[in-house]
Amino acid sequence: MATTPTPRYSEATRLEVLRKLNLLDTPPSEAFDRITRMASQMFRLPIAAVSLTDSDRQWFKSRVGVEHTSIPRLKAPCGQVADESQLLIIGDLQASECYQDSTLAGTGVRFYAGAPLITHDGYCLGAMCVLGMEPRTFSEGEQAVLRDLAAMVMEQIELQHALGRIDPVSGLPNRVQLEEDLKDLAMDSAAGGERLAALINLASPSQLSDAVRAMGAGYLDEIVGEAVRALEGSVGRSSTVYHVAQTEFAFIAPPGTACGDFHDALEAMLRRRAVSGTSRFVTTATVGVSSFEPSTIKSADLLRNLHSAARHAFDSDSAVSMYSPDQDALYQRRFWLVNEFGAALERSGQLRLVFQPKIDLFSGACIGAEALLRWTHPEFGEVSPGEFIPIVEQTSMVRSTTQWVLEQAMRQLAAWRADGLRLQLAVNVSVVNLLEPDFCERVVAGLRRHGLPASSLSLEITESALMKNPKLAQATLTALDEAGVKLAIDDFGTGYSSLAYLQSLPVQVVKIDQSFVRDIERDERKRALVSAMIKLAHDLGHRVVAEGVETTEVVHVLQNANCDEAQGYLYARPLAPQAFAEWFLQQQEAAAVV
Repeated sequence: MATTPTPRYSEATRLEVLRKLNLLDTPPSEAFDRITRMASQMFRLPIAAVSLTDSDRQWFKSRVGVEHTSIPRLKAPCGQVADESQLLIIGDLQASECYQDSTLAGTGVRFYAGAPLITHDGYCLGAMCVLGMEPRTFSEGEQAVLRDLAAMVMEQIELQHALGRIDPVSGLPNRVQLEEDLKDLAMDSAAGGERLAALINLASPSQLSDAVRAMGAGYLDEIVGEAVRALEGSVGRSSTVYHVAQTEFAFIAPPGTACGDFHDALEAMLRRRAVSGTSRFVTTATVGVSSFEPSTIKSADLLRNLHSAARHAFDSDSAVSMYSPDQDALYQRRFWLVNEFGAALERSGQLRLVFQPKIDLFSGACIGAEALLRWTHPEFGEVSPGEFIPIVEQTSMVRSTTQWVLEQAMRQLAAWRADGLRLQLAVNVSVVNLLEPDFCERVVAGLRRHGLPASSLSLEITESALMKNPKLAQATLTALDEAGVKLAIDDFGTGYSSLAYLQSLPVQVVKIDQSFVRDIERDERKRALVSAMIKLAHDLGHRVVAEGVETTEVVHVLQNANCDEAQGYLYARPLAPQAFAEWFLQQQEAAAVV
């Protein structure tokens, strides 16, 4: 038979212990329902319940034989059990002076037996109780069995609390408990209909990294503690708050909550944090919201939807974002692209280079080409470089991608030179590559391996990328320049760089972004801006290449502005190696005839 811990009698502390267990107002749980069904069957009584004693009510974590989930604590026998931490038997409520006019008696209940639910440190949470509609006695053996059932309930409560269900930092139920509660919610027929859930993300990964680097890991615990107090004071009054990741919390809105009201309440909560939170200057909190059907959604899918919405809120500079299937599809597509591109790097046949000519605007001769990466997926066909390249540049694969492109470009350039095609080949590189300590050495080694002069290779770096870490990038650029490799600033005009910085860069070429070139023949302001950019670049000693040239009218405008080179569909689309070689020879033959 189970032993009963020594009871304690501080009501305020008892309520605090009860609430920290995060049992009140949670969905029904099969783990507890199994015990109440067993109690009803063993004692042949129609009603059994796990009854938790709150400040003003008896709330049923599990129940058999009743529809309501709570009754007032006043004149509830379970309240007496909680007060006294003792087994209570009432053979006939109608004959009890204390309970004959109670809520239970008013519903026709005549018999009550309740065993205390006592924690290992002596606080009574409520009762494991059985009830009948007829008066009866309760033997000592039956009393012992009821105590054992109460002990089973407590073991289940403390097992859930101990075995990975409670976050040690916040004291809140964790993701595992949320998943279990969602399963229980799906089984609760009374919880049918659409519900709303929210995930609060206190900071972005980079903000967390900066905070730990500056303040230490303990600072994150302070952020979490502050958030827990705020959430318990607002959300915790009506919902269970779950600590689902280091600085992420989730909760389910009460049934019937309107989406607009929920959104407004969450924004108000974030505004309060922005005013008073100690970390408000170094972290950005966002909230993702998702609707769901408890009976159909998997817990993992709900959490993923919430994460997707919270991430979208951060990316779009919004406080609160509602889950969007379309937006989620984009994130899933990005994730798919990263994984599939990684596989493409490891296997041959999917990636290839194409080459777009660079034309001297005054002689009309092809004086070089730009190597461009293309990807043909074996199942889904061509993947747009405008889609996959920006994504790859945000991953660690950017290093291996640049290495692959450089190796293929040098190999092709060497083959062309062997066939008599003498031209300069440009390759795009990321600023991440410029931060690699051995990048220059690897480029020079590749040129030597393929027997190429350094001047036959031009490396293009976008202006915006250069501005992210100019000092470190400049050291690598200087080393490449000293090795004889040609350098170009790509997409000039989009990076907000200073003239002083441009003047210090060891580059020979500036490429004007196609957004400035497009429609320049019809836009006087664009013409003035491009003319000024060309003059500035010339004054700094750079040649100028205009990108995106598609009409002869644009060529005339650029020639009048003294632009040096151009590339675009007017001359040729990006071509496969053999097609480029044939095009190049045709251009040479045409020039010879002229």
